[in-house]
Amino acid sequence: MSDASRIETNGVNPVPDSERYGRPFDLFPVWFSWNISIFGITLGIYVFGLGLSVWQAMLAGVIGYFLSCALVGILAVGSVRTGLPTLVQSRLAFGYHGNKFPTFFGYLANMGWKVTLLSMATTTLADVMGNLIPSLMGDNGMPLKSCTLGCFIVVLLLTMSGAIYGHQLIIKIEKVIAWLTGLFTIVYLFFFIPNINFSVLDSVPSGNFATFIGGIVLSMTMVGLGFLNYGGDYARYLPRKSEAKSVIFWTTTGIALPVSVLLILGVMLAVGNPELLEKANHEPLAALTGILPFWFYVPFSFIVIISLISAGMTGIYSSGLALLALGVPMSRLGTTILNGVIIALGAYYLLFISDSFVSTFQSFLALISVVMGSWGAIEMVDLIRQKRLGWNTDLALPPSEGGESIRWTAFGSLLVATIIGLGTITSSDPWIGHAVSFLLPEGTEGSVFARANIGLVAAMIIGSVLYAILTFGLKIGSNTRTSR
Repeated sequence: MSDASRIETNGVNPVPDSERYGRPFDLFPVWFSWNISIFGITLGIYVFGLGLSVWQAMLAGVIGYFLSCALVGILAVGSVRTGLPTLVQSRLAFGYHGNKFPTFFGYLANMGWKVTLLSMATTTLADVMGNLIPSLMGDNGMPLKSCTLGCFIVVLLLTMSGAIYGHQLIIKIEKVIAWLTGLFTIVYLFFFIPNINFSVLDSVPSGNFATFIGGIVLSMTMVGLGFLNYGGDYARYLPRKSEAKSVIFWTTTGIALPVSVLLILGVMLAVGNPELLEKANHEPLAALTGILPFWFYVPFSFIVIISLISAGMTGIYSSGLALLALGVPMSRLGTTILNGVIIALGAYYLLFISDSFVSTFQSFLALISVVMGSWGAIEMVDLIRQKRLGWNTDLALPPSEGGESIRWTAFGSLLVATIIGLGTITSSDPWIGHAVSFLLPEGTEGSVFARANIGLVAAMIIGSVLYAILTFGLKIGSNTRTSR
């Protein structure tokens, strides 16, 4: 049974069967609670912005969401069988030291997402405070920097409180937040839908097939691929023999269902309300809450903030596990505190330095998704081998205790895929742009293939196919040790 009042002591070790509890359905409210946030509406705006028609953008978004979220569910099954966090589970594929490369990028992905979400929680809270207390609002109609900074401190402290206690408290909190957020979001739609100009939905020309594929890829990076590296962190407490298809189903629907509905609404809004679209590029949530009457704006904004904080709790919790998987000699409590410091620095950049939320957000997602998407594709192929080995958790231990140092078949496949992926995507952020596009022929940086970052999918396919050939075709490094 769970005990939410007790600080979790499990770290990167397998969760003992005696501490397993729950059922696969319990995964649904965990994922649903932070994906029902109205930030999902702005994601629809971004997909439409690629140059698709309304119906193309809707279809591309839904396909990308469900496809990528199904991958999260598949990886979660491995953690159910072993009781290991996702980024420790992949030691079985990459080796104890070889796994540190994808784990580092998984950590960056996790932290980057949480910096983004907590920054949005901060700007939303600052916007509320500025409207409640006019002296906190500057002459330009924006909250004062001191107000924004104070709000960030409050958001960070609340987020860390849940992350410190760990899995049991998070599971209980998320169930309550899922109901609250879902109910308030339904009410919000009554105010949101009148802002959609339905008469112009068919006025936008269709994009070509490559742009449509690009919409699918962008949708994958915005949602599912961002969760790959910690999808199993909340499934590993389920009983070992939990049905795999149920784990996959409830994980997939918990993430993809709410964001798909919100994406569709965001696409429709993007067509008929260009003023709101422009504001959403800089302050996504403040733009969407600004359409509400004041009596509902205040309580709904606080619900949005709570939803984002709940997502931050899970992210900081999983980021702490990622640091432990890297071998950082600290307790889970220590890594949680360290992550709070790092997130504070990242949020400062996003809140006070970055000129464009959208360009920085999309560029970061594309860069990290190349590595983590390729890692996830290889790990999913290796789940076949891990099952044959009886889910032997000894292979996750250091080499001196039964594990392997580096499995070159997986590690080499990941390096090849990463180089190809980074070399064929583009970035609108000037700093991130230095690390990508080096394989693109001169003059092709503006092509649909490059702008839509289709190189990400190519990297995932190449990495997984190469690993499958080496492991199951040529039978290189196909360890045959079974669990003890």
